[in-house]
Amino acid sequence: MSDDIKAVVREKYGRAALRVTRGTGSCGSGEAGCDPVTRDLYAADETAGLPAEAVAASLGCGNPTALAALHPGDVVLDLGSGGGIDVLLSARRVGPAGRAYGLDMTDEMLALARANAARAGVTNAEFLKGEMEQIPLPDVSVDVVISNCVVNLSPDKDRVLAEAFRVLRPGGRFAVSDIVVRRPVPAEIRRSVELWIGCVAGALDEAEYRTKLATAGFVDIEVEPTRVYRVEDARELLAGAGFDVDALAPTLDGTFMSAFVRARKPKERGQP
Repeated sequence: MSDDIKAVVREKYGRAALRVTRGTGSCGSGEAGCDPVTRDLYAADETAGLPAEAVAASLGCGNPTALAALHPGDVVLDLGSGGGIDVLLSARRVGPAGRAYGLDMTDEMLALARANAARAGVTNAEFLKGEMEQIPLPDVSVDVVISNCVVNLSPDKDRVLAEAFRVLRPGGRFAVSDIVVRRPVPAEIRRSVELWIGCVAGALDEAEYRTKLATAGFVDIEVEPTRVYRVEDARELLAGAGFDVDALAPTLDGTFMSAFVRARKPKERGQP
């Protein structure tokens, strides 16, 4: 299942990038970007000055750059950076003394992100090809790890969190937007690759998320709800996935939420 999920993720988000590149928008029939999870995430003043292609390719479930504590000079890593919107916003906030890395496994998204950085004139951003289960950066090289509705897509979340912990410097921050489950999810949802790619089927419940972060070594763990999805949202999410929408949607009312997940790598003894 792990390889199947990654292959479908790569293919689906590759198509989304090509649609943006060709000027046909970020969504089509049943594609990522057309559901309530990915809509209306950024205020107009935040996207002002960014390439339209970066905004169109936004397929997240929140706005981690607005909620993360980013400071001038920080080094930021965005896991699953897609078209680059959160990398470009981070690059603005950390300034010329800082750096923003984007990591993605999809060639089409990497090409789009690099083009968006060039269009925006951003010189303190770099996009890396790779998987978040094996981050191509040295140990203790990053101040902040962000991500936007991508951790839930990984079939090996323990490895993702261990890698995030590895690359963070002591005292570094983990600050991601993600889908979180609020109560048990029907087995047919969990088995659906289509809904996994849609950021739903692979989501952790809050207690499990906290446990996995703590096991990886993180402290000061917080899960802050940013949006709870209701029946009509569930109807949109289930459309085209082969389910009896009228029967299943009411059972999912309030089951999923977008949340901002924060944690910290402990400081070393004597570190201020």
